[in-house]
Amino acid sequence: MNAKYLILYNPLSGNKSAKQEVYKLDDILTNNDLEYVEMTPDFDYKAFMKKVRADERVVLCGGDGTIHRFINEVDEEDLSKPVFYFPLGSGNDFNRDVHGKLDNTLINLNNYMNNLPLVTVKGQTKKFLNNVSFGIDGWCCEVADKIRAKESTKPINYTAIAVKGALFQYKKTNATVIVDGKEYHYKDVFLASTTKGRFYGGGMMATPDQDRNDPEHKVSVLVFRGKIRLQVLLVFSKIFTGEHIKKPKMCIIHTGKNIQVKFDSPRAVQVDGETVLGVTEYSVKA
Repeated sequence: MNAKYLILYNPLSGNKSAKQEVYKLDDILTNNDLEYVEMTPDFDYKAFMKKVRADERVVLCGGDGTIHRFINEVDEEDLSKPVFYFPLGSGNDFNRDVHGKLDNTLINLNNYMNNLPLVTVKGQTKKFLNNVSFGIDGWCCEVADKIRAKESTKPINYTAIAVKGALFQYKKTNATVIVDGKEYHYKDVFLASTTKGRFYGGGMMATPDQDRNDPEHKVSVLVFRGKIRLQVLLVFSKIFTGEHIKKPKMCIIHTGKNIQVKFDSPRAVQVDGETVLGVTEYSVKA
């Protein structure tokens, strides 16, 4: 018996390539009834999921930001309906963490939408899928948003932004990190990131030992610090292989369930790629 699949796709994902790539599903889900639904910026996930019947299956197509919106906007009772994920983003860090490659495989999202951590920033609380991060990567998102606002079609080179920030432009801070009641203080901090999975930022393996399926639901906190900017850049470049943790004086990792991070001056925070400006602290409850 053929199944009915409702294909939700974000046409802006993957640098706008998703609008074409989504039709690969015609070959993947052959002999099934497929209905394609384009998600506009004001798409109402909650209303859509309320109408999904018991015999229908949903396929969410886009990047990590698409999943982030979905898990935060859909009512809890509707998250139990059959939902799959087809990665069509530019970073695809969730897929990288749970599957490891792009091979046209659909991921069952129902296995990953429970027990997600909550982050509170500036009085607002949200679930997050991959990470919440304070520091240079939030600053990179802030700079990219400004570029995008001026030139909406210009490709964003995050690597170039990060290099300039590490060497010249980003201002270091002091940080207080509280993990399950234990308090730590750090100087010369470039980054303080709390992670649910191993990856974020298009392949950065910030916390190589973090397990999103950890039975205790713990998260990891990476504090990246350094006095000499050139050395910071050299070590930071190793974050894509996870080898940065071989510098334990610069890269400190804590694990726990209740996290609070405070900076001594306002900075941008990014939550699964969404930017929040002028933040002095965030807290996570796993």
